[in-house]
Amino acid sequence: MKNFFILLIFCITCFTYGQHQDKVDFTAASVYIKPEPLKRQIKGSVVYHFEVKQNVDSIFLDAKNITFTKVDLDGKPVNNIKTEKSLIIKRKFKKGQSHKLNIEYVTEPKQTVYFIGWDDEIDGNEQIWTQGQGKYTSHWLPSFDDMEEKIEFDLTIEANMKYKVIANGNLVMKSNETEKFPIWVFDMEKPMSSYLLAFAIGNYNKQVLKSESGVSIENYFYPEDSLKVEPTYRYTKRIFDFLETEIGVAYPWQNYKQVPVHDFLYAGMENTSATFFSDAYVIDSTSFIDRNYVNINAHELAHQWFGNLVTEKNSEQHWLHEGFATYFAYLAEKEVFGDDYYYWKLFDTAKTLSGISEKGEGESLLNPKASSLTFYEKGAWAMSILREEIGDSAFKEGIKTYLDKYQFQNVTVADFITEMEEVSGESLKHFKEVWLEGDVFPMEETKDYLMKNSSSLRMYYVLKHGDKKTFTSSDILKDSELATQLKLELLQLKGSFPELELSPLLTNDDIKIRQFAAQKMSKISEISKEFVKPLLLDDSYITNELMLYNLWNSFDYDRSVFLDRTKDIIGLPNKNVRLLWLTLALFTPDYNPSENTAYYKELIGYTSSIYNPEVRQTAFQYLFEIKALKGDGLANLIKATNHHSWQFRNFSRQLLDSLLNDEAQKKEIEKVAKQLSSTDLRYLKTKLNFK
Repeated sequence: MKNFFILLIFCITCFTYGQHQDKVDFTAASVYIKPEPLKRQIKGSVVYHFEVKQNVDSIFLDAKNITFTKVDLDGKPVNNIKTEKSLIIKRKFKKGQSHKLNIEYVTEPKQTVYFIGWDDEIDGNEQIWTQGQGKYTSHWLPSFDDMEEKIEFDLTIEANMKYKVIANGNLVMKSNETEKFPIWVFDMEKPMSSYLLAFAIGNYNKQVLKSESGVSIENYFYPEDSLKVEPTYRYTKRIFDFLETEIGVAYPWQNYKQVPVHDFLYAGMENTSATFFSDAYVIDSTSFIDRNYVNINAHELAHQWFGNLVTEKNSEQHWLHEGFATYFAYLAEKEVFGDDYYYWKLFDTAKTLSGISEKGEGESLLNPKASSLTFYEKGAWAMSILREEIGDSAFKEGIKTYLDKYQFQNVTVADFITEMEEVSGESLKHFKEVWLEGDVFPMEETKDYLMKNSSSLRMYYVLKHGDKKTFTSSDILKDSELATQLKLELLQLKGSFPELELSPLLTNDDIKIRQFAAQKMSKISEISKEFVKPLLLDDSYITNELMLYNLWNSFDYDRSVFLDRTKDIIGLPNKNVRLLWLTLALFTPDYNPSENTAYYKELIGYTSSIYNPEVRQTAFQYLFEIKALKGDGLANLIKATNHHSWQFRNFSRQLLDSLLNDEAQKKEIEKVAKQLSSTDLRYLKTKLNFK
């Protein structure tokens, strides 16, 4: 009977699980965390303060696979029910009461907390970081998956003295540095949703900037990356100052931090006052032209207002987060790179969205299951059109009113539209129908917008329907009045290029034009060879990579010359040039044959977990293509099939499946597998039977 009663209570709780506890208001939390990285474990405690708004006979916290060692209410043990997903406190709570809930626990998070570098032999690359986006913080802290429960969190972390600790809020105290495990205490002054709570532990130095308004901006970096600080964080202060001015509401938190982490799941995450981002965006100056952090930098910072200060009530309102952050990030890029950059970026996204819409796959911005492309890019377009409709002044006033009115609260799209209608005095019925509710992307409206606001795009649409596409590439380049992006679009309209027409592009002063030409080339003739060779050392790692392969493929008698010229280039953070170079060197029989073993060892080494997934994936692919994936490379591939990044995990599984179709490779895999742990073999066991 007792078991039946517990099951009944559990079922009732499951019915409300994930719902907002509107009868109880949790206001503050003091969290204590001690990670045990070798055990991949978190020991912790949390003290919650809450107020009862209406009589209620239970409260709950989301808690995924957490073992509780203490649950006290107001200093005394309290009846509770523990499940795999929650902690339920059974007691009659009366309206008007205030309580303190004290919890101690241990957990081995299956996700959300990532222990990186603790199982290798490299000293100093160890990290611990969290990623709680959506509703995952409850894997390491009994908390609230629902975004509507906003709490003022203070976080205390105990960590080995070798490492820096970064978390939300202001570092108010650090215990004696001579202690083996000093205590770091972080204070948040304002409430936030649990999913935005975060910490990172690792080997970091930092650069400190000050915004015009006096906010401290801390940019973290690995000690060995001191020369990459400027290009990585280029324009950070300018972006911060611009967004504060453009949004019209002061940055809402005590300080701002940016932290690169290894093996991150996404490009970046806007934890309150502490953005974490993939260290694949830590770049040198040459990389800046090909791939930089500017957009992510601005996007995650914009979320500090749109998402963190004012938060959606549920996933149907997701435009209020991603569409807004994308739009304001584009405005920040416009400030940095100019009008042409901004409008051509919108043009590119409009083409993509229109193509999807024409295939009948368009989506409403109010669809909670819409794609990221819809929420981000269509969302940014909706903001652009809204501003055009109601005017610049009303738009800026409406944004400020919206943020001021709903700060530290949760909102719906309807709340935002109401504010904009009241400020502008206009009905937004048509805007809602077309841009928010409609699933067809209105390409004609976007075209009108672009032609009205951009002389460069206005010229493009005129020339596109004229005879410009019959001109030679030289004709297009001669017109100095044309913006780079317009030249590129006109060149793209031409389609294929005679080789001789590519020559003036390859020697053009504009690096983007040279890169375009490099992408158009494949087999190179003797006539073009001398035009192409300088691009092996061009100021673009993408161009270096393209030209190295194309020249190597076109002139077998000169392969050693091309390899010698590029032997010291590493490339982008994904090591694009070096990985290609090693592969080609191994495939060139007469090139330094005595070094083949070293080249192979280096290429295999890049499949190791010490490198980011992009590096590893390319190394795996090259080794597969030259039929040299064996030994340590295979072992690393088997381990990668269990990686926490689903994109990399899926790639690794598909590649392993391909190898298993070859009997010789299958035997090699079985041989390697005998040296690995049962955990490493989780996926492989689904494909092979092991005794």
